[in-house]
Amino acid sequence: MPTPRLVIIGLDCMAPDLVFDQWRQDLPNLARLMAQGSYGRLESSIPAITVPAWSCMMTGRDPGELGIYGFRNRRDRDYHSMAISDGRAVKFPRLWDLLGEAGWTVAALSVPGTSPPYAVNGSLVSCFLTPSTEVPFTHPPELGEQIKAWLPDFMMDVPNFRSDEKDRILDNLYSLCDQRFTLAAKLIERDRPDFLMVVDMGVDRLHHAFWKPMDPRHPQHEPDSPYATAIHDYYVHVDQRVGELLGGCDPETAVLVVSDHGAQPLMGGLCINEWLIANGYLTLQAPPTEVLPLDQVAVDWPQTQAWGAGGYYARIFLNVKGREPEGTVAMANYEALRDELATKLAQLTDPSGHPLPVKVFKPQGIYQKVRGRAPDLIVYFDDLAWRSVGSVGINALHTVGNDTGPDDANHAPLGLMIFYDPQAPRAGQVMAGAQLYDILPTLLHRYGIEAPPGLRGRVLEV
Repeated sequence: MPTPRLVIIGLDCMAPDLVFDQWRQDLPNLARLMAQGSYGRLESSIPAITVPAWSCMMTGRDPGELGIYGFRNRRDRDYHSMAISDGRAVKFPRLWDLLGEAGWTVAALSVPGTSPPYAVNGSLVSCFLTPSTEVPFTHPPELGEQIKAWLPDFMMDVPNFRSDEKDRILDNLYSLCDQRFTLAAKLIERDRPDFLMVVDMGVDRLHHAFWKPMDPRHPQHEPDSPYATAIHDYYVHVDQRVGELLGGCDPETAVLVVSDHGAQPLMGGLCINEWLIANGYLTLQAPPTEVLPLDQVAVDWPQTQAWGAGGYYARIFLNVKGREPEGTVAMANYEALRDELATKLAQLTDPSGHPLPVKVFKPQGIYQKVRGRAPDLIVYFDDLAWRSVGSVGINALHTVGNDTGPDDANHAPLGLMIFYDPQAPRAGQVMAGAQLYDILPTLLHRYGIEAPPGLRGRVLEV
């Protein structure tokens, strides 16, 4: 058996257009994997964000089944109960758990959704949601001490990547990337696992910090910026690290390079709560005199039918009688109000008055099950090119950028996958229509492991 049998290199947010088209000739290692294997765009989960996308990919379950609708989810039915969902929210086995049960030794490094760490048949290093290396961040616990000896300044994430400290961010990004690949190589050498997966969050942080200088489509494009090639240069560096990592693997090792979603220029923000106020669905006790998050202003709940949350996409919650503390919407009117909101949102325009493409999803229509406290509506503005801004007091429907700090990029619904198995080369087969849910059933099928019942997704011909 080759060692490892399978390596997965996760590159959070890596954009298919840049890898497959624009910079392919500058990325020899990824280009070689494409030329010898299968590759294509990979449709993300809805919503297309890190949490829940990686957990969806690794469990073959959708956000509704996981009950995870974003970084922050409603803990209860109170109005301001949003809290971060960590790995404890994931109740289904992930790929490495299923491989471990089948007797494989595994190493899962920094895969989003693995904080706090838990026991696996091998080693696990928790993800970017881990506050620091001062808390347990590995299984087994002693691996943490070994990592600190190997990499004394081991980072869990790039701190404060939405800021103007561009040089510091860039420096941190390279450190984060190098630490992940170095750790992966050391564990392959030391433990000889059957399976290793590592995720670099750096690509995502890079896009948020440096998309403006790179992309002429960006409304605030900065063509003369010293950071014009920052994204390109980092992609080249990642490609080099991929080549080095695979150089330490068996020639027969199968390789999957995958991103959970893509990236695109951030065209602006749509102020969802301002829209709900203007349309009579959300009532404040008094208009704020400054820009504030909704949870810092007094809402007149008995006069409110709906409120929204900001982020890559808009979440709209209805104030339902008997469900929310001061609910006003009778269940008999629930569907009609959801349809009314969807119809009105579809009429939104951009700042110049042109129609803005809007997709409104009902969780019950897109998920296999709906667990936890799902949003009543999930809204994409122009396929995520526009963010949802939840703050109030902006007194405008549109805004430039993001209300949580400087931000150049938004996510895009299509990520990428490249799969190369030396035992079954595919000579550059381009795949169409692949979804992130297909990864788990495809890999289990590949290795003759019975898939759990009820998976979403199909077996891809890779």
